[in-house]
Amino acid sequence: MHTTTPTVIITGASSGIGLAIAETFLAQGYNVVGNARNAARLEQTLAALNCGERFLAVAGDIAEPNTARQLVTHAVQRFGRIDVLVNNAGVFIAKPFIEYDQGDIAQLIATNLMGTVNASQAVAAQMIKQGSGRIVNVTASIALQPLQRVPSAIPILIKGGLNQLTRALALELAPHNIQVNAVAPGLIDTPMHTPETHEFLCGLQPAGRIGRPQEIADAVLHLSQAGFTSGAILPVDGGMSSGVW
Repeated sequence: MHTTTPTVIITGASSGIGLAIAETFLAQGYNVVGNARNAARLEQTLAALNCGERFLAVAGDIAEPNTARQLVTHAVQRFGRIDVLVNNAGVFIAKPFIEYDQGDIAQLIATNLMGTVNASQAVAAQMIKQGSGRIVNVTASIALQPLQRVPSAIPILIKGGLNQLTRALALELAPHNIQVNAVAPGLIDTPMHTPETHEFLCGLQPAGRIGRPQEIADAVLHLSQAGFTSGAILPVDGGMSSGVW
């Protein structure tokens, strides 16, 4: 089913920010290829969206290179091209630096770092063939401005590296008409944060509240369509990255 409708691949698409991004792109008329590790949860998402053939679910761990290759293969077979990649899949483990164990570090590297690298490599190769494309990485505001009250040095290390990867790829891929940007969310109301933590989290925000997934989705959509923006890191964090308060 090759169409002229633009196509977006979204990792971590089954809940929270990823689900909001999928809903937003569908509302804008895009075909969506959604990825998540949990196949059953992804199928539930597909059923809830009720968008017919415009959503293609591809389950698998994006930390595995083969999953990224399958995403590209299925997207091109079904829709003919890939216009946007949103690297959204991620985990967050906050604890004092000396308490991180090898399991924590391996999980953060696998999902946050290698998931982005694998998807970006596979999709960029297709976009180079096409002669155009947009990549939007979802990083983290805390990588721009660490918080003493939320010790999280290893996620900061990796997400900060993804910010720099964004800038490096913006330069490297510019000759191929591929733009690369990032959205750096602050604290967002997702299933990652239980309701009993919200009061504490709101106290960490200069804006006095936590963000909504839709606010991140709107920023991702903007960067996916901005015609003269590349290498930008856009904080959507209620002012958190402006400094200590």
